[in-house]
Amino acid sequence: MAEGLRLGVNIDHVATVRNARGGILPDPVRAAHLAIAVGADGITAHLREDRRHIRDDDMERLAAELTKPLNFEMAATDEMIALAERLKPHAACLVPEKREERTTEGGLDVVGQEAQLAPRIARLKAAGCRVSLFIEPDEAPIAMAAKLGAPVVELHTGSWCHAVADGKTAKAEAEFQRLASGAAYAAKLGLEVHAGHGLDYDTARKLAGVPAFVEFNIGHFLVGEAIFVGLEVAIRRMRKAMEEGRASS
Repeated sequence: MAEGLRLGVNIDHVATVRNARGGILPDPVRAAHLAIAVGADGITAHLREDRRHIRDDDMERLAAELTKPLNFEMAATDEMIALAERLKPHAACLVPEKREERTTEGGLDVVGQEAQLAPRIARLKAAGCRVSLFIEPDEAPIAMAAKLGAPVVELHTGSWCHAVADGKTAKAEAEFQRLASGAAYAAKLGLEVHAGHGLDYDTARKLAGVPAFVEFNIGHFLVGEAIFVGLEVAIRRMRKAMEEGRASS
C-alpha cells in the first residue's frame, strides 16, 4: 500500500452469513486471519447491541488471537465501554446505532451528545484504546471530535457512495467535495482521518486520491465480492485500487 493509506477489513457480514443458518460456519475469526495474511492492516468488528452479526465470543477470540490492530466498533453505551475496557482492543470506534436499522445510517451526533460522550471517551482512553468517532464530514462534528479529545475521526462515506451508485452525478460530486473538504479540515486540526461505509473498488480508488485520508475500513463490499472471487482476491484488488488512487494524488 502506498505510504500513509491503510486498509481495515470489516468482518461483520461473514458473521451475518453464519448467523443466518446458525452454528459456527463461516467463522468470522478465520476470515480475519485470512485478511491479515493477504495484507489487511487491521480488522474491524461491530458488536451490535442486538448481536445480529458479531457475537461476544467473536470479540473475545479476535482480541486474543489477532496479530494486527483490532478496531472495535460500538455504540456509546456503558455495556460496550465496559467490554472494551476488559478486552483492550487497539482502537474503539463509536458509532450511532438504532435497533431497527439494517446498517449504520449516518454519523454520530457528537455535537448533540457532547455531555454523554465525554466521559465515555475518557474511559476508553484510560483503557489504552485509540478512540475514533464515526461522523459526518462537516466542520461542526469534526471540531467537536477534536474538542472531545478523540485522536481519530472516521468520515461517513455512505451519502457519496449511494449517490454514485444511483447515478446522481451532481449530488455525487457535491458529496465528494464535502468529504475532501472535511478530511482536509480534520487533518488541519491534527486528527487522523479514516473513511468508511459503502466503498467499492471505484469509490475507494477515487477517495484514495485525497491525501488527508489515512485509512479505509471496508467490509460489506469485500464480503459480497468474496462470494464470486474469494476473499483473498477481493482484498488484493481493493488494495490495488487504493494504491492506484493514492499514486494519482
